[in-house]
Amino acid sequence: MNPGQRKSRAKILRIARRLHRTTGTLLFVFFFILACTGLLLGWKKHTGGVILPKSYQGKSTDMKNWLPVDILHQKAAVVVREQISPEMSLELERIDFRPDKGMVKFVFIEDFWGVQLDCTTGELLHIERRRSDFIENIHDGSILDYLIDTDGEQLKLIYTTIMGGALLLFTISGFWLWYGPKQFKKK
Repeated sequence: MNPGQRKSRAKILRIARRLHRTTGTLLFVFFFILACTGLLLGWKKHTGGVILPKSYQGKSTDMKNWLPVDILHQKAAVVVREQISPEMSLELERIDFRPDKGMVKFVFIEDFWGVQLDCTTGELLHIERRRSDFIENIHDGSILDYLIDTDGEQLKLIYTTIMGGALLLFTISGFWLWYGPKQFKKK
């Protein structure tokens, strides 16, 4: 390796080190949160219902015996009003049918509440706090859109772009910080 190449590689190594250090310093808190929430989400099914609520079994898995969706939704709304809060919004994030369990979950946007009903009888099976949804919203940045009440997911998109770009930058600069010195030692 001639002195010009050596200088050029040393310059690239210094830039990689500076980028790695600066990005790590600026985004340390976000990476810490991302790592913690990622671990929690990875373990959510193995927490005994603490993070991800257990899915309860309904009376029948035969869809012919099930109540219509609008009737089930009305029953879920009654449960919310009577057992959670009379002022809570009934706006749904999603309806999650579990045909293998004969059960449906109505997941409400406000405060991450869910209601599980038997699809056949409409009977309440479980009221749940959706901790896994809350953790997921922190993990992917959509909690910012939820808290600020934006129309869409603008803040989530900005957050995931920054974090994804930083992770890509860390991967490339980290590889060069590992590989670059090996090249100097070889020649």
